[in-house]
Amino acid sequence: MDETQKIGNYRYRILALLMFATTINYFDRSIIGVMAPTLEKMFGWTNSDYANIMISFKVAYAVGMLSMGGLIDRLGTKKGYTLSIAIWSFFGMLHALVRPGFSVIGFAAARFGLGFGEAGNFPAAIKTTAEWFPKKDRAFATGLFNAATSIGAIAAPFVIGWIVHEDGKNWQVPFLITGALSALWVFLWFKMYKKPEVHPKVSKEELAYIQSDSETENEEKLPWKSVLDKRQTWAFGLAKVTDAVWWFYLFWGAKFLAETFDVNIKNIALPFFVIYILADGGSIFGGYLSGALMRKGWTVNKARKITLLICALIILPVSFVAVTESKWIAIILIGLGAAGHQAWSANIFTLVSDVFPRKATASVVGIGGMIGAVAGIVADKALGSVLDQAGNSGYFWAFLIAGSCYLIILGLVHLLMPKMTPLDENLNPVEN
Repeated sequence: MDETQKIGNYRYRILALLMFATTINYFDRSIIGVMAPTLEKMFGWTNSDYANIMISFKVAYAVGMLSMGGLIDRLGTKKGYTLSIAIWSFFGMLHALVRPGFSVIGFAAARFGLGFGEAGNFPAAIKTTAEWFPKKDRAFATGLFNAATSIGAIAAPFVIGWIVHEDGKNWQVPFLITGALSALWVFLWFKMYKKPEVHPKVSKEELAYIQSDSETENEEKLPWKSVLDKRQTWAFGLAKVTDAVWWFYLFWGAKFLAETFDVNIKNIALPFFVIYILADGGSIFGGYLSGALMRKGWTVNKARKITLLICALIILPVSFVAVTESKWIAIILIGLGAAGHQAWSANIFTLVSDVFPRKATASVVGIGGMIGAVAGIVADKALGSVLDQAGNSGYFWAFLIAGSCYLIILGLVHLLMPKMTPLDENLNPVEN
């Protein structure tokens, strides 16, 4: 405690803002997944209609990841993050204006704008973490703000269950709530955020700690295309293919539980609470574990990859969700899969700042996010079509892939990036 007081801890106030923004982000994007069974009945959607609405979000997310990542690297974290949250809040509230006569196209348009704006959250948050935390603490810091995804996902069913009736009355209200929360966040962000090296509330000791294992970088901007020919970029992009699994839980989980176990809008809150509280624990533990292994003297390469292997093994049992007849066994297995994914996610995000200079992190995270979104688009299209043609048996294949893909992807990531050699400010390998 005395040592922490000597160093200072302003960086954790910045981390709290990242957690707040990510909570808003996931509350906003989770609303439609929680209300999906109700909205389908209200508006007469097929599984393919719902898949197309989800695809609209992910197409925009893919485009946004590419453009917002590079834009945040150029504008800087303060302005770039603000632009992102302003866009997604506007389009989030726009959902409330959709009317039955054009429900599919209306929701698809609102989801498109939401996806574009939300694409800026993780590039900005990862860049902020790289600016404010030394490498040995980044996975833990990332795990903490990444855990806020589950806070948002947990809050959504409780708020919706409290406000929205089973017949869909008041369905618009949850979409409007995030506008007020976003305005509060922007106020706090502008008041509190500056880079640590120029922040008046950061002590010399804290700044020295933040920069303790990072090289000083020049201010020259790197062109976005400069990261495209790096194997490390594509290793991260491959690891982000697993985003399709997370979105499957987020956007199709309530539908699966409703169609398989008759879970409705009034009793979805407890199952989602269990799933996402497990996910929170996984996110924090996964971020802590790799850092703890590094503090024991393990190399970054070994600590990150052994942690990722443990995550993949924790996720494996989710393959059996569709063959169990017990609602709560299914929920626990999905929760374990979500926990493993969040631990995985905390570590793969940190791979970027382990390897790339801070000024390239948002661009690389954006490229990886785009690849994850494309994987989600393919998964949505396939699942929607299979469910319409073959009924709920389509979930068997979805969960089988969700459980087994992480081990395969980890092997391919290791082949692309066997040593995790850091790159300097000019993207040249750093010689040890």
